[in-house]
Amino acid sequence: MTENMNNGCSQRDNAEHEGYAKASRSFNRIWKERDSAQPKLLEAILYKGNMNRAYKRVKANKGAAGIDGMTVEEALPYLREHQKELTDRILRGKYTPSPVRRVEIPKADGGVRKLGIPTVIDRTIQQAIAQQLMPIYEPLFSETSYGYRPNRSAKDAILKVKEYAEQGYTYAVSLDLSRYFDTLNHELLLNLLRKNVKDERVIQLIKRYLKSGVMENGVVMETEEGSPQGGNLSPLLANIYLNEFDQ
Repeated sequence: MTENMNNGCSQRDNAEHEGYAKASRSFNRIWKERDSAQPKLLEAILYKGNMNRAYKRVKANKGAAGIDGMTVEEALPYLREHQKELTDRILRGKYTPSPVRRVEIPKADGGVRKLGIPTVIDRTIQQAIAQQLMPIYEPLFSETSYGYRPNRSAKDAILKVKEYAEQGYTYAVSLDLSRYFDTLNHELLLNLLRKNVKDERVIQLIKRYLKSGVMENGVVMETEEGSPQGGNLSPLLANIYLNEFDQ
């Protein structure tokens, strides 16, 4: 009986080891992949000028610290000292984003809105990704889409409704997608991204952000779905996901 149990454990350990080695080889192959359409999208994201612009945007937003406690002001000297090391780790596929810090904001209706606050470093990287993806996706979005888009606002949407009313339309529909950010399907989103983002390394980096987890009351919980409100990349990912519905 003991021998059978030992053999079973040994076989299971061998299978797990083989599975891990296969996954590792697969990931390394993906990370080295270069697509002719976007051979250096990840490099463009990590370009010093793009990263500097991303930090300035994060600083202007004046967000709170993440789980590491680092403020926006403290991040600047850190980035100056460690930017090359940071970008090298991302380029080699060795960077793991930190879990986001869970914050609950009271809503007017009595409920709460759950926000996820990434570290300032992760917000900067997310912003750098968004800056390079925006030119790819903005031309694809619907003209009637106004949420979380540059140079567009709720006021513009109201003016468009007013314009339609003056043309004779008599109905307007307002929809609130409950817990939308919390329920994004990761695999569907990643497959949608693959339609236009041909550098698989960028897809894998975004996947790591989606799977980075949430820290609440000192405990890290895995994230199997959703994109936390509070991240600099979340609004763009939400629009990419909704664009299928708009079309």
